Amino acid sequence: MIPIIPKPSQIEKQDGSFRFTLQTVLDFSEREAPVASFFQSLLQEKVGFQLKKGKSGENALSFHLNETLSHLGKEGYRLRVLPEAIQIEASALAGLFYGIQTLRQLFPPEFEDGTLAWKSGWEVPAVTIEDKPQFPWRGLLLDCCRHFMSVDFVKRVIDLLAFYKLNRFHWHLTEDQGWRIEIKKYPKLTEIGAWRREPDGSVHGGFYTQEEIREVVVYAQERFVTVVPEIEMPGHSRAALAAYPELSCTGGPFEVPNQWSIYKDIYCAGNEETFRFLEDVLAEVLALFPSRYIHIGGDEAPKDRWKACPLCQKRIQTEGLKDEHELQSYFIKRMEKFLNAQGRQIIGWDEILEGGLAPGATVQSWRGEEGGVTAAKARHDVVMSPHQFVYFDHPVQFKSLKRVFDFRPVPAELSPEEGCHVLGSESCMWTEYVPQEKVDTMVFPRLLAFTEVVWAGDDRGDFSEFWQRTLVHYPRLEKLGVKRGPEAQPVAVQARFLPNEKRFEISLKATESGLEIFYTTDGSDTGKNTIRYEAPFFLEQTAVVKAQAFRDGSAYGAPTVQSVVLHKVLRKSVQVISPKKEVNCEGVSRLTDGLLGSLESNDGHWAPFQGEDFVGVLTFEEPTLVQKVRVRFLQNTSRRIFLPEKVTVFLREKGKDFVPVGEVGHSIPLLARGPLIQEFEISFAPKSASAIRLEAKVIGICPAKHPGEGEPAWLFADEIVVE
Repeated sequence: MIPIIPKPSQIEKQDGSFRFTLQTVLDFSEREAPVASFFQSLLQEKVGFQLKKGKSGENALSFHLNETLSHLGKEGYRLRVLPEAIQIEASALAGLFYGIQTLRQLFPPEFEDGTLAWKSGWEVPAVTIEDKPQFPWRGLLLDCCRHFMSVDFVKRVIDLLAFYKLNRFHWHLTEDQGWRIEIKKYPKLTEIGAWRREPDGSVHGGFYTQEEIREVVVYAQERFVTVVPEIEMPGHSRAALAAYPELSCTGGPFEVPNQWSIYKDIYCAGNEETFRFLEDVLAEVLALFPSRYIHIGGDEAPKDRWKACPLCQKRIQTEGLKDEHELQSYFIKRMEKFLNAQGRQIIGWDEILEGGLAPGATVQSWRGEEGGVTAAKARHDVVMSPHQFVYFDHPVQFKSLKRVFDFRPVPAELSPEEGCHVLGSESCMWTEYVPQEKVDTMVFPRLLAFTEVVWAGDDRGDFSEFWQRTLVHYPRLEKLGVKRGPEAQPVAVQARFLPNEKRFEISLKATESGLEIFYTTDGSDTGKNTIRYEAPFFLEQTAVVKAQAFRDGSAYGAPTVQSVVLHKVLRKSVQVISPKKEVNCEGVSRLTDGLLGSLESNDGHWAPFQGEDFVGVLTFEEPTLVQKVRVRFLQNTSRRIFLPEKVTVFLREKGKDFVPVGEVGHSIPLLARGPLIQEFEISFAPKSASAIRLEAKVIGICPAKHPGEGEPAWLFADEIVVE
């Protein structure tokens, strides 16, 4: 096996190997000098020497631009490693560069951290490779707004993208929570907008000077990575409005927010000063970024302020627009016209489809594939980034290595002609909950699967073959200083209820080979001195299973925790009286499945409801003696999930009406950010009941001072426990 990632189009192993030594020479002409210079710099950095320039022949590495290889495109290459020489050919410099990256993966892993014992040289296996990418757009978004990332870290990310043949670095530079790019005409954007006060009183922030941005752009260009800047508009603009509140519909004042949410205050579309400001900003952005594409965001822009703004309403009337959605389309089209006049093109999130798509806009589809399909059918170019597959801020238990590998950028419903509008794909590293030091563990190894998707495409083969290559790359990643995370949640807990035996059977499964599992059943920390998992075990009472994977004697990944509760209404059906229809069709069964949810709202154990107060009824086959009812709710205000105001329990004796037996509230602040879990417990004198009715009074809409003020709020309920 030749463990190249991404998988080359064609690869053939040959006999023998080539030995790099101090006597090896580089053969190149002036045309190939840029990539030869990069290779020399790489050698100097990694092993402390450079090769002399010489002619092709014995013991030579040659770079050759060959126009006859145009069928491989500008990024394709041919690599021949023979016992006597190495040849890298391509029709363009980008192809030669990617040939170098493949050659580098044939070097020993020790090359990457300078520990290679090179005095006598090192072996490179003989091989012939002809390779080209399936998609021209292969990228990663890095959000430097929610958490600021240093220049050195950004360069390191670009290095890793180039190493794995990705060619777009989408730099998310403006947000509600921070403005990260210096704009000389508007200094308050970084004086005020780049800093926020955290709930604990500390200040978080930072920004990139224009000189630093130029430095990063050149650094990326040398590695054939295009930096695509994102300047958000009209929404996600609170940091800018904190600096210049006159650009809003209300005039402010505003602070740079410290919560992750969608804010209603956005740029005023009826104010001409807004467009002058944004054109001034973009003029400075264009001077820094040579990218053909400029990302203008366009996502999650609430229209509440526009509906109440006289200037915006006047704009709608003057321009003959139907509604606020068409006003956003007007906004985007106007910015597109400005950028087109400067020889640039806009790209935006799929919300820019609403109200009518700007004529030459490229759509980045993130809410699923639907936006991309709609745009491609309308003959607009598309970059596919459906969050279900390529959002790396999602934990591995929901977005495993294999799930990323299984992604297909071109939706099946597109015709071949329509599919040609899919430029490629982009993975996204949003950083609401991911500071700089955690980025590696979220991106890797999933980025390896993603690069297979966009480079090898449908020719990537099966997952097991890719996984074998991935295992070989782990030592290389370690030498590169990458602190990778697991491929999936290291331990999967499966709980099967056995109704006849009134107990749970618990199975623990390692998601990677070579792992040992140790566990506890009382929620205590796991270690090598706890129980080693050998076979399924049984639980006959409430327990907290905590399972930890170990690799080579060290803890690997985060422990998996699953609380299991046995009680009188386990697996009984709950009749939901209100709301009239649960949002998640599986939600009701989760209320009595015996498995408790975690702080993660999408862990599969919470029942989501929205709108009216929750009212549920549990009916017993025979009168049952009960004395306590417990139910858990989740609060995560950044996701518009709130605790109920109070919970009331009613009992019904056979042939009688429901009678209240207890009510309980809570003291958690309404706007406590969370995530947090609150258990509501109602105890009463033992009573015989034929049915239980549980009511939870919801707040209904997001409260004042919440970013989603006035919008529908969520109620997330968990296990209803009856004792």
